[in-house]
Formats: sequence, C-alpha cells, structure tokens
Amino acid sequence: MGLAHDYATAILHRGRVPMDPADFVPDWADGPRKGKHYPGVDRLPLPDGRYPADAHVDRGLAAAQPAGPDGGFDLDALSGMLRDSYGLTGRRLAVQANTDLNALPFYPLANWSRGSASGGGLYPVSIHWVSGRSGPVTPGLHYYSTRHHAMHRLLTGDVTGEVRTALGGDGAPGADADHYLVLGVKYWQNAFKYNNFCFHVVSMDLGALVQTWRIWARARGLDVEPLLWFDEERLARLLGVEGDAEGVFAVVPLRWRRTEDSDADTDAGPQARTPRVAPAPAAVRHRDIEKSRRLLAFDDVRAMHAATLGRAEDRPAPGALESAAAHAPDASAPLLPLPAPRPLDADVRTALRRRRSSFGRFDARRPVTADQLAATLAAADAGARLGGDYSGGPGGGSPVRLARTFVFVNHVEDVPPGSYLYDPEAGGLRPVREGKPGSFLQENYFLSNYNLEQAGAVLVPTVRTHAVLDAVGDRGYRLVGATVGAASQAVYTAAAALDLGCGVALGFDNISYTDELGLAGTDEAPLLIMMIGHERPEPAAFHFEIA
Repeated sequence: MGLAHDYATAILHRGRVPMDPADFVPDWADGPRKGKHYPGVDRLPLPDGRYPADAHVDRGLAAAQPAGPDGGFDLDALSGMLRDSYGLTGRRLAVQANTDLNALPFYPLANWSRGSASGGGLYPVSIHWVSGRSGPVTPGLHYYSTRHHAMHRLLTGDVTGEVRTALGGDGAPGADADHYLVLGVKYWQNAFKYNNFCFHVVSMDLGALVQTWRIWARARGLDVEPLLWFDEERLARLLGVEGDAEGVFAVVPLRWRRTEDSDADTDAGPQARTPRVAPAPAAVRHRDIEKSRRLLAFDDVRAMHAATLGRAEDRPAPGALESAAAHAPDASAPLLPLPAPRPLDADVRTALRRRRSSFGRFDARRPVTADQLAATLAAADAGARLGGDYSGGPGGGSPVRLARTFVFVNHVEDVPPGSYLYDPEAGGLRPVREGKPGSFLQENYFLSNYNLEQAGAVLVPTVRTHAVLDAVGDRGYRLVGATVGAASQAVYTAAAALDLGCGVALGFDNISYTDELGLAGTDEAPLLIMMIGHERPEPAAFHFEIA
C-alpha cells in the first residue's frame, strides 16, 4: 500500500473526517494569478482559429478515426483549440446561488468564461508548446498566455529531443512527433484555496482540459491523446520548474500537417520528414513572477507530488489496467430501456461557448426528456473511455473504461424517480433503489449553491481507485482524477449542446453515496456529482463576448 492509497481513503472520508488543516481559511487578498507572468519575454499573437460549423459534438465524442496522410495540426488549428478550451471567451455576470456572487461586479475579480471546466474556477494547468522544425515558427518552448491568447517564448532552439528522451527515446509512444504540448500544474494556484485537497482537484482539471481537446480535435478529424508516463524531473528542468512547486502531468504529441515545404527535402517517409535532434542540456531561464506575497506549502500535496513522479520506464505494460476496469453491470438485473440519445448536433465551438455552471438555477417544472438523459449518460461513458497511456501503453488495444456512471433521477420524462446504474451496452438503466432521491441528495450536499432536488438528474461517476493504484502504482492517482474530470467535461459539453443546465460538484458525502448506491464493501468509489436539468427562464444575466 503506497501513499496514494492513504490519500485516496482520506479524500473519500473527508466529509466526515476533515483533512488537515481543518481550520484553514484562504487569504483571498493575497491569492495568486490565474496564470503565469513572465515579464520581458517575446510574445507571439495567435490567430483566431477557424472552426467548421459541421464539426458537431457527436463526432467529437465518437471514437477517434485515423487521420489522412495530410491530416494534422497547423497554427490555426492549435490556436483555435487553445482558445476554445482555456482561452478567455467572455465575461459573465448573473444572479445565481454561488458564494462568490458579491465579488463578481468588480472588474479586478471578473468572472471570465472558458470552454473547459475547472475546480473552483481556478484554472491551474500551465500549457507549454514545444515546437519543432516542421512548424511555422522558429523552434522553441513557449507558454500559452490565456489572458493574451498568445505564446510567450521562453526558450529558442529545438528541444524536442529532450521531450523524446523524457518519453523513453526513439520507439516510445509519441517519439515520432515534432511538436508537443506539455501540461504542468502550478499547485499554489489551487492550494491557496483548497490546501491538501488540491492534488485531488488538479488531477481532475487535467482530465477536463484534455477531454475538451479530444472533443475539439476529433470533431475536426484530428486526434489528441495524452501521455502520462515520462521522466517528469527531466521535463521539469526543461521548463525551469523548481522543486515541487509544479508538477508535469501530461505530454500531448501533436501530429503536424504536412506541407509542400516540409516535403521538399525528402521523400524517404515520415521518419525522415521529422529530422531527429539529439537532446542537449537546455532549460528555461525565465521565471514566473508570483503575485502572492506569502506562499504556503501543504504536506499532503508535496508528498503526493513526490509519490507520483513518473519515469518513462514505469509506463504500464499493455493491458495492465484491465484488472482495474469498471465492473460490468449485472446482465440478469431488470433493465429500463432508454430511447436513442438525442443527437448532439451543435458545433463544438458553440457548445463550449455556452458551457457554464448552473449554480442554483435549476427549475424542476420542466423535466428532462429521456433522450436528453440518454445523451448525457452516453457522453459521460465516452469521456471515461480514454486512450494513449490511459489504455495501458502501446499495443494496449481498445481503451479501458475505468469509470461507470450511476444516476439519481428526480424529474425525467418516462423514467420513475430513483437511483440507477447506466448500462451503455444494453442502452438502458439498471434500477438500484426506488423512490424520490431529492431529500437524500440535498442532505448529503455540503454547500448552499445548488438545490439538487430541482435538477432533472444527478450523474455519479465511480472508479475503482485502489485497483488502479495496485495495477500501475501511485502515479495512477493522476489517471483516476483525469478520468473523472474527462467524464465531467464531456457531460458539460453535451448538456450545452442539448440546451440543458449543468453543474459539477465535489462537496458531498462520498460515504453516504457509497451506501446509497450499494457499493459498500466494494473497491468502487463515487468521486464527483454532475447535475443536469432545465434552468429558470429569463434569468437576470450579462454576458459579454470577447472571442
């Protein structure tokens, strides 16, 4: 049993046994920026990034299709994906039930909308672009500034060899790429609010962001899959990250689009078209200037960072995660069939612009339809079927489903109130408990920003966390969080495409949910709740689009 096992148990029981420091109060006046600040570096403005109107959410949630020989990213596609996922797209003010309502009218505390969800709206994931010689800019290492929708150049020179070496060298997954997105998490951007709970939250943030990219790219005929196992300390040195202040959570290889110029010097095949550069010692010398005057360190965050540091040679063997796959539903249990999921025919960019948290605006007078419920359940299941390192390494076969979805039905047409297990293969619901769940849901929710009884349904993803850790080690904790975060982003996007409200929350009694869903004594744990439903008509709100 490693440290991650103990942390997972503490997370599950935190509603009854508070995590240290139990008396912690955030110093809001001394909070960090929502992003990094590198003064004096060159800035490369990015194009707006076109997006085809026929790139629907349905296609983005479907299984990846092989790209054509000329398919791949270019600067316009990379820019559009970043803008639509983590870039600032508008400012929102609304009468709602969240506790930060009093701060929203003040410009310095503006609530800027983004396509991806984030725990507490903090957005701590740092996006770095390592560009190679096949791209449109001088090779180097860049930081994506969400405030400016621009790349800040931190290092000039081809350092893709460093990334390949960190991934395991030639022949390793992703080593044939010439461009990479390297995702780090600056812990203080989240820990200043959530202290030791931070590591759990930021792992989900990673999954939400990557799932947005997967939906966005697949709808355009591209593909994005993250790699989670690599020499993290090597990449931290490359990024200029000091100590345990920031973790490097994922590397995303990008297949760059072939052009006539890139083919002009060779016809020897894809390997020759991407010249290999031997890794040379290199590191970013620029340093992020912190806004907070006083930074705190939290023992559990530091310990989990150390316990989950990765090495490329520790990458799970093909099929390693099969032992931790979600349990199959009992095929002999009664089945309540659902209609075919309603088509998600909104284009991805529009759906991501609509995405928001409902914060108490649910209205039960207008029930969710059964095909809307079916569509959101199918989206949650698609989000939990992850590839790349998620499937157990190269040759791992079909993506492993690590999560399954339960649902509490409050107000859904033609579906009696109660709790159910979603069976995606059978296309229906397996009853768990009859009766209206509204009282249970509200009694076991810790905050005041939602009335869960007014939601049409509450979806609950569950993961066999300890089985994942047994299968792939402590670094698997990042995988667990990313899986659940990906499912939540898939539901958010599907709900926006269906004109449904959506909210995701972590503040509930996990143990009570475990008992209510009949999971006591198993290794399966509920880690998140996702509410869907119609909202009150004509809310008092302001939304100013900036992208």
